[in-house]
Amino acid sequence: MKSKKPSTAAELTQDVMHRAARIEDRFHAYREKRARKRGYAVTVVPYPGYGTTEWVRVLCRVLLTRNPRPGSRAAKKMQKRSESVRGWRSFTSVPINEVSVTIAINGYETTVLADRGGVVDVQLPMKLTPGEHIVRIHSEDSEVAEATIYVISPAASVGLVCDVDDTVMVTALPRPFLAAWNSFVLDEHARVPTPGMAVFLSRVAHIQEGMPVVYLSTGAWNVAPTLRRFLGRNLYPQGTLLLTDWGPTHDRMFRSGRQHKETQLRRLASEFPHVKWILVGDDGQHDESIYAAFEKDVPSSVKAVAIRQLSNGEAVLAGGRKKAEEHSKAGNAPWVYAPDGAGLAAQFKELGILPN
Repeated sequence: MKSKKPSTAAELTQDVMHRAARIEDRFHAYREKRARKRGYAVTVVPYPGYGTTEWVRVLCRVLLTRNPRPGSRAAKKMQKRSESVRGWRSFTSVPINEVSVTIAINGYETTVLADRGGVVDVQLPMKLTPGEHIVRIHSEDSEVAEATIYVISPAASVGLVCDVDDTVMVTALPRPFLAAWNSFVLDEHARVPTPGMAVFLSRVAHIQEGMPVVYLSTGAWNVAPTLRRFLGRNLYPQGTLLLTDWGPTHDRMFRSGRQHKETQLRRLASEFPHVKWILVGDDGQHDESIYAAFEKDVPSSVKAVAIRQLSNGEAVLAGGRKKAEEHSKAGNAPWVYAPDGAGLAAQFKELGILPN
């Protein structure tokens, strides 16, 4: 019997999307088979997580990587490369699809299954005290990897959500060719921090002790280790990374970065209904419209919005003031615009959000 052909454009599109996901799965299976034959080792790449005193959200990715002898020339070369990696190398790793992963924290141990891209994003019931905790993760015969879990106090009332590209790091995303160069070609040490943003975000993160900090980006999990090193080297406040996977999904040809941000913001609002978030982004892509829609839907979860302007021109500055006025009418949270962290901090001081 012949398979039924799609009868509508929507069904045809869905069929193509599913086909793209199936092709990606077969490609990953082929790469995994080759990597295992070449002696690659199972490696867990842990990411910072967060939680409450009742549950934790654990994040990691399982890959196959080279495993040179410790102290050998190959090991030193690999270490040097990992510390000075060009963007494209982050996308050549071999993920292991649907592999079992064991998670241990505070004497509790459980086994979960990674997704199609080797990513683990799971919420586990757990009673922990507020503060930092260590979660230990391993898969198959991998070494045990450790990640930090930031447990948020029930008393926390303010949180920080910050975009990455063109907000903390100058990547020029509105200009596609330059963005591709910055993301895939440049050495991570050549990436430029946005002027004044590290100081601004650090001051915001100290508004309240134990304040949750989340870096929300449309970037892929592949670049998470590079991004963590960049944030640490440039003295940005520590926090959880919420990135997305690379490639097609089971029902889409391309992943929606905007949908990823919207979904994660609403999840944070649901998980921490008592927290008002300070949202930080830029005016180069969709941050303004995403934050405005979020404020409209969940006004009780937004304390303030800070938008970094990508241009210093007078026309942009004038447009920024107009946009701020429009948004202030749409909701109760104040919106501020400035080309750098110093300008945003100055306006937060005027509003009383930051101390003088």
